[in-house]
Amino acid sequence: METKAQTRTEQILKVMPILAWAAFIGFMIEAGAILISYGVSFGNEGAAKDLYQGLDLYALRQFNFVYYTQSISFLVALLIMKSVICYLVIKTLSQFNLRHPFTMDVASRLEQISYWAFGTWVVTMLSNANTSWLLKKTGVLHGNWLSGEFIFMVGLVYIVSQVFKRGVEIQSENDLTV
Repeated sequence: METKAQTRTEQILKVMPILAWAAFIGFMIEAGAILISYGVSFGNEGAAKDLYQGLDLYALRQFNFVYYTQSISFLVALLIMKSVICYLVIKTLSQFNLRHPFTMDVASRLEQISYWAFGTWVVTMLSNANTSWLLKKTGVLHGNWLSGEFIFMVGLVYIVSQVFKRGVEIQSENDLTV
């Protein structure tokens, strides 16, 4: 029975890097497409009507270019931060060993992931505040991201990183005892 659970866990650990790579590439493509569309919108205001997959910031671009640039900056920053998290997950999973799961590398990467996730949550909150402010000022709403569940995930990943650090300590003590 234990080998079946291990086999399933090993299968999941083989699929997870593929999913993380897909997410990483997807976020980077989206960030790149938005940046290119933003660049095109300098000379062609109409390009702001369809920045990426129907994202229409034309009215905001018409109202104020600085506000438009702020909104684009938040979008791209969030996408890049999500990409960094995916990359850290990829690096963590590539070094993860089920036979000796508790290593300082894994623990410190998990901690890094929690810090990046916290930063992403902060930027999301700032973006939400900016969007609310823009809505009041311009009447244009370009999106509002949920962020309540994100802080729960941040806490969970941080706790797991601390459990891994403790696991490394216990593993080191056991190695010294034997």
